[in-house]
Amino acid sequence: QVQMEESGGGLVQAGGSLRLSCAASGGPLSYYAMAWFRQGPGKEREIVASIRLSGDTYYADSVKGRFSISRGKTGNTVYLQMNNLKREDTAVYYCAGHRSGDYRDWGQGTQVTVSS
Repeated sequence: QVQMEESGGGLVQAGGSLRLSCAASGGPLSYYAMAWFRQGPGKEREIVASIRLSGDTYYADSVKGRFSISRGKTGNTVYLQMNNLKREDTAVYYCAGHRSGDYRDWGQGTQVTVSS
């Protein structure tokens, strides 16, 4: 059974930084892609950033220049460095693993709260 464990969330003041981590176990040797999604209060879930095995990355416009996604050497770990956080970044952040054509494996989520 696949388990994806996120960590690193918390409460931070606007302008501050956090680093999220996610480690997957029980899944494929290496996911085709891994990503971070988030769901803010009263909002739909949205993709924040993704990274393929090739190293290609994608960022939502709202986080470009502030967030950075990376993968660990083991292949099934992924990180999200979040700098210059804003109140609108407040959300539950989920990591996800892409296999068989879609993001199928999900973590339980970690809360990020940005205060003014």
